[in-house]
Amino acid sequence: MKRLSSWTMLMGAVLVLPGLLSAEERVLTVATWGGAYEASQREAYFQPFTEQTGIEVRTVLYNGGLQVLRDHLASGNVEWDVIDMIQSDASAACEEGLLETISPSILAPAPDGTPPEEDFMGGAINPCYITQIVFSTVIAYDDRAFPGIKPRNVADFFDLETFPGKRALRRAPVGMLEWALLSLSVPREQLYDLLSTRRGLELAFRRLDEIRDEIVWWTGGDESVELLTSGKVTMATGYNGRFFDAQVKEGVPISVIWDGQLIGFNSWAIPRGTDQAAMAEQFIGFATRTEHMAAQANRISYGPTRRSARQRIGLHVETRVPMRPHMPTAPEHMANAVIRDHRWYSQTVRLREQWFREWLERNDEALSDDSQ
Repeated sequence: MKRLSSWTMLMGAVLVLPGLLSAEERVLTVATWGGAYEASQREAYFQPFTEQTGIEVRTVLYNGGLQVLRDHLASGNVEWDVIDMIQSDASAACEEGLLETISPSILAPAPDGTPPEEDFMGGAINPCYITQIVFSTVIAYDDRAFPGIKPRNVADFFDLETFPGKRALRRAPVGMLEWALLSLSVPREQLYDLLSTRRGLELAFRRLDEIRDEIVWWTGGDESVELLTSGKVTMATGYNGRFFDAQVKEGVPISVIWDGQLIGFNSWAIPRGTDQAAMAEQFIGFATRTEHMAAQANRISYGPTRRSARQRIGLHVETRVPMRPHMPTAPEHMANAVIRDHRWYSQTVRLREQWFREWLERNDEALSDDSQ
């Protein structure tokens, strides 16, 4: 059942005026990630879309994962028209039948006429989603906390003796397992093969045991930045664009460790059951045009998945800082990058969640025992 606002229901009970009902219908709800990322979307996509079409874009906060989407659809009141998903989540959601199909005909060619199939990176155009940006999950540290020797690599995140202090980690089995193994000198080419075994998972969680007492959990993308900039932690994992925003726009003294950066992709998708699928496709077609993807890349350091948009990356629109050196795909950042294995992620959702939950419970029990 499609949502109805209380205002509309009240008006409908009294008198339905065609003009008013039309205005209510021309609202698109987008589930996205908030903070600096959403601000860049608002300027690059949402506002221009409204100006061109008259369709208002409203947003709801979404912090990733499938369960929240399952719960939303199970409610029977589908209010989300578009959702901005990690590619592995979108792939898993597609397999579960949680997403509408998207016609590739909505995608515009590049300004020089290059067809979208040749302009987008491989694998970006999918029956259930359109991959739009390249982002990275990285480790950052507070420069003030380490005035002498600076952390340089993933192993330093686990080195509490040389680099003491709290560590901020996302409360989800994403990235932490790869970093745990990287810190033990496991070659990045072997990470996902090893994590596909019980031995690999046990090895990763035993490594996390070593810093467990110093972990501060975050769930929303801005929380890790706030924990770091407020001095509550000395090192934090988080999204490179959020750290860039704090560094460049706010002047916060933090530094990013690109060693072991986990490169991922975000995709536009349409939740199954929305009654505004056509409007949602209209928005996705608009947002994935070359000029709009480039407009976002010049506001936050996430790379567009279209070649023609990448060619338009220049200076940050406010600070005039060159954007290319801050992109995850800058050549100097790629030496030890880990490309997130989206197939592995989509196929291990429940297994990872189960292991992570049991690990948290074991440690909670241990803490409880210690306190007795």
